[in-house]
Amino acid sequence: MITTYHRPQTLDEALALLTQPETVPLGGGTLLSHPTADSVSVVDLQRLNLGSLRAVGNDLQIGATCALQALYESEHASAALKTTIKLEAPLNVRNAATVAGTLVASDGRSPFTTMLLALDSKIEYQPFNKDQPPVTVSLSEYLLVRPRGLITSIAVPRNAKSAFEYVSKTPADKPLVGAAVARWNSGRARFFLCGYGKTPLLALDGTEAHGIQEAARNAYHEAADEWASAEYRMDVAATLAKRALESLT
Repeated sequence: MITTYHRPQTLDEALALLTQPETVPLGGGTLLSHPTADSVSVVDLQRLNLGSLRAVGNDLQIGATCALQALYESEHASAALKTTIKLEAPLNVRNAATVAGTLVASDGRSPFTTMLLALDSKIEYQPFNKDQPPVTVSLSEYLLVRPRGLITSIAVPRNAKSAFEYVSKTPADKPLVGAAVARWNSGRARFFLCGYGKTPLLALDGTEAHGIQEAARNAYHEAADEWASAEYRMDVAATLAKRALESLT
């Protein structure tokens, strides 16, 4: 339950408010609008001008409060990225949900987070201590550590080929198994899997992409839950990995 609402005009003001106990940032409100017994104060980020979306060199720079649908409609978003955005949430939610909020709230079933991990995206966040400079880390590191601070932007490489293959119960469901692959001209390839667990699973990061099927099997060898067995996911992941890699050639 939201007990206090703040709408700061500057980033410094927002950071000061977010240091208070039981206080959280409010982006699109798609999660905080859900009924809950917990009392929280919210800091509305709408006035902070964090919704930008532009191509800068080899990166697509995405402001933290950019809506998922705005990214989906961008000419700079790849076909694979658009596929994962469409799978992430229905249209009405995409119009409200922010990119940063989606990443922070995501789990191992998130196709959007999986694609951004495969692309080795970077997160810029501002520590709550405003005297500290902004910090840039990989999305992988951010999700592992989840440092205290406010995400201000996400940088997604545009100089990598990418593909996403998946299997789900229905076209509208999040994947039971999803495979995201990114490959650079240098030969580097990154491969992540989704559909299970608390975070997407890294299966491969290197130049030996020919081993991607075995990497997929190894990553899912304990991936059993109420939705699917580990054996099923291992077989499907290997097939999807091969298909995704072949689509990049």
